[in-house]
Amino acid sequence: MKVEPIKVRRGIKVSEIIESFSFSAFNARRLAESAKLWKKMVEERAFVFLTLAGAMIPAGMREVVKDLLENELVNSLVLTGANLVHEICEALGFKHEIGDTNVSDVELAESDLNRIYDVFIPTSSFIAVEEFLGDIFRDLEGNFSSSELVRLIGSRLENSFLRIAFDKKIPIFCPTFHDSIAGLHLALYGKKLVLDYRKDIFEILDLCSQKRKMGIVIVGGGVPKNFALQAMLLSDGFDYAIQITTDSPQFGGLSGATLEEAKSWCKLKKDAKAVTVYCDATIALPLICSYLIDNKLSYSKQI
Repeated sequence: MKVEPIKVRRGIKVSEIIESFSFSAFNARRLAESAKLWKKMVEERAFVFLTLAGAMIPAGMREVVKDLLENELVNSLVLTGANLVHEICEALGFKHEIGDTNVSDVELAESDLNRIYDVFIPTSSFIAVEEFLGDIFRDLEGNFSSSELVRLIGSRLENSFLRIAFDKKIPIFCPTFHDSIAGLHLALYGKKLVLDYRKDIFEILDLCSQKRKMGIVIVGGGVPKNFALQAMLLSDGFDYAIQITTDSPQFGGLSGATLEEAKSWCKLKKDAKAVTVYCDATIALPLICSYLIDNKLSYSKQI
């Protein structure tokens, strides 16, 4: 098969561009392979985990996640506490603002603005999050997994992928709940509430023990990546895996660790189909999501 030049034209669809990537090279081809592999997971009715690390919600990915859940292209979500908090901010009506990296961060602090690279968000949004979570946490008593807490939070929100997950009974795990403003407020207001990660582990182990194909899509790496991968240590390993990262493996960090390395831990089956895309997830994830939704009609008839 020969490499074919990528051709664009007026009115071309995203899915058509990704199809043309299949005959190119480097990460364009990896991106096309990952899109088609994700499509294959859905066609084969695999149970798909999506893990999210990095500032995905501040960067504008919340509607992409929402579309993936609404279209049932993901069966479970594992995210960081920061992404959880920023999604709550958005759902409460506080928007992230386009900012600049060439600013005085001291002046931003004096103006009650917080910076996430080139995005700003007002301190007032976190005051609203505190009030919202405080009302939930102060009434709770007993041991709760992070997924139970996220489910409860989702039930109190509208216009959020957390609410979609609640309505569709899609489990969302937050293994870094404590490493966020949400964890801080849990400690301050949840006087009779215990965050029990032991319950989370058993919940995700139950999901991984299903007698069906298992797949994972890893965005950014971090704790969510390992939390989901390690759950397969007591099962047979994932059948499919996609990783979108900008980290390199030679520095030894988890986010750069290759999917091939995961096979040495038996987190992936030895014959697992795996693709790593070295690309900013804010570029790759919307493109792949568009491809999946554009092709959903063709494969939904087979399910």
